This record gives sequence, structure tokens and C-alpha cells, in this order.
Amino acid sequence: MKILVTGGLGFIGSHTIVELLENDFEVVVVDNLYNSKIEVLDKIKEITGKEVKFYKEDVCDKSALEKIFKENKIDGVIHFAGYKAVGESCKKPLMYYHNNLMSTINLLEVMKDNNVKRFIFSSSATIYGERETPKYVEEMGRGKTTNPYGTTKAMIEQILEDLYSSDNEWAISILRYFNPIGAHSSGLIGESPNGIPNNLMPYILKVASGGLDVLNVFGNDYPTPDGTGVRDYIHVVDLAKGHISALNKITKSGPGIYTYNLGSGKGVSVLELVKTFEKVNNIKVNYRITDRRPGDIAENYADPSKALKELGWKTEKTVEDMCRDSWNFMKNNM
Repeated sequence: MKILVTGGLGFIGSHTIVELLENDFEVVVVDNLYNSKIEVLDKIKEITGKEVKFYKEDVCDKSALEKIFKENKIDGVIHFAGYKAVGESCKKPLMYYHNNLMSTINLLEVMKDNNVKRFIFSSSATIYGERETPKYVEEMGRGKTTNPYGTTKAMIEQILEDLYSSDNEWAISILRYFNPIGAHSSGLIGESPNGIPNNLMPYILKVASGGLDVLNVFGNDYPTPDGTGVRDYIHVVDLAKGHISALNKITKSGPGIYTYNLGSGKGVSVLELVKTFEKVNNIKVNYRITDRRPGDIAENYADPSKALKELGWKTEKTVEDMCRDSWNFMKNNM
């Protein structure tokens, strides 16, 4: 089976490609390298011993997508391509709406024209918005999102539901991620954003490696045990394996729209993560408390029981594993 992976050289995409190749899928990748690096292709080959076909194109370019589908017999698509920084989305909402929505609509139109109707969408826990309970269950449905990034994910989920209602030959899996961190155990691939990081673990890594002087902890006055934000962190390799499980599910079960939380089911605060990183790697991370960041909420974590029941998937790696593998990747790429 040949799978097109959009945004495949990014953090989650690259780890998912490794899992796809190790499960004997053929892979075609499209990535515009906006927030990824071409060197990742060689790293994937080094890990797996296999090559993938790569197109340096933007998924917003419909003619480029048409060319890819013409040149390859695609059986299904995993869609990662999109802008993903919460803070940036609050400052540049139009950029986020244009890129994330148009790329997805173009992709779905080209898929439809080529009768390719297996689709896995990289969604986010941000679609739940802020709830009275921090434990998020799929049946809650989408809430009032707190930032444009999350709103684009919620809009795309609605688009996919409307698409399925109009044509029930589609087999769609919506995967709502919580907070992926960690890296491949080889140390060859991991999260390596351009510029100042927007997410916590790459920020910790920049400070630990001396690239930045201090970690800004955005707020310590949330209603949480230590006042800092609590999130559900998931090792990126566990997350990547969730995509294989979802792909197998829609291949076996056929048409339908299937939605799953992918998380550990446990909340960890910002300061807990910092302290665990320091302990596991025996390194000091300088931090300071600053104002809350626009669009952030106090606490959330997954109820991952549906994914366990229907996909046979659950997380296997610990927060210690995430911290150790993240630092191992950083050391190998300094």
C-alpha cells in the first residue's frame, strides 16, 4: 500500500514515516521545508534502510498535488502539513486560516478526483477548547477554541464530517493529539524547529544546550498543583505508532469517520517536566516565570480508552523516556 504523507519531514511526520516503512508501507512525501529540513530524508533512510519518494512542494499548490497523484498510485493520505504554533496563530490568524484550510481543501479535492478516499488527519486536543473538566473524551465534541491554530483544526474536522456526509465511501480517521515530545531512540530524528521554539520541550533543549539563556515559563498562577500549565505529554514514537493503528483500522473496517484521542491519559505540569528533564539528564535548566501566553489554558489530558478499545493502541513510553530521548537527539545534532 502506498501512502502519501504531507509535511512528512516534520517532527511527527518523520517518525510516522519510519513506522510506515518498518511496517512495509510504501511512502511518498510532500513537504515545502517551511519548518523542516531536507536532511531528515537521509536520516530516515539510515534508520530504516529504505528510501521514500520526495516532492518539495507546497500542499496549497493544487497543480503540484495533481502532478503527485498522476505520477504515483496513492492508496491513502496522512495529512500533517500545516502551521502549528499557538502563539504565532494569535498574531497571524489570516496566515493560519489561509494555509491550514486551503492546503486541506486542495488535498481533499485532488484525492476525490483520483478516487483516493482513505484519509488520516493530524488534529489536536485544542479543538476541545476550555472545559470544566480537564479530562477530554471524544464524545465531548468540539468546544470553543481558544486560538486560531485550534480553530483551523476544528474547522477541518467539520469539513471532513461534511465530506463524509456527502459521500460515505470515505474512510477518515481524525487523530486528536495531545503534546508530542521525545525523539527516535537512534538520536537521528527529533524536533528541530527553526528560530525560537514555540513548544516546551524544544525550548528546554535550547536552554540546556546553551542556545538560549533562559526558559520562559508562561504563568505560574493557574489553578494547578504548582501553578504552571498541565498537559498530557506523549512520546512521538508512540504517537507515530497510533497512525499505523489508525491506518490499519480504516483499511480493515472500511468507510466511516473515526475519531480518537492520542495521549497518555496523565497530566504533567511545566515545572514537573523541567525537573524530570534535569534529573534524567543530570543538567540544569535555567527558567523564569513570565506572563501567561495568549490562547493557553490551565490543564488538559486525554481519555485514551477509545483508542485502546478500537485500535488496540496505548502509550508505552514514560516521561523519563521522552526527556532522555529528546536530549539524546539534541546532543547528536548540536
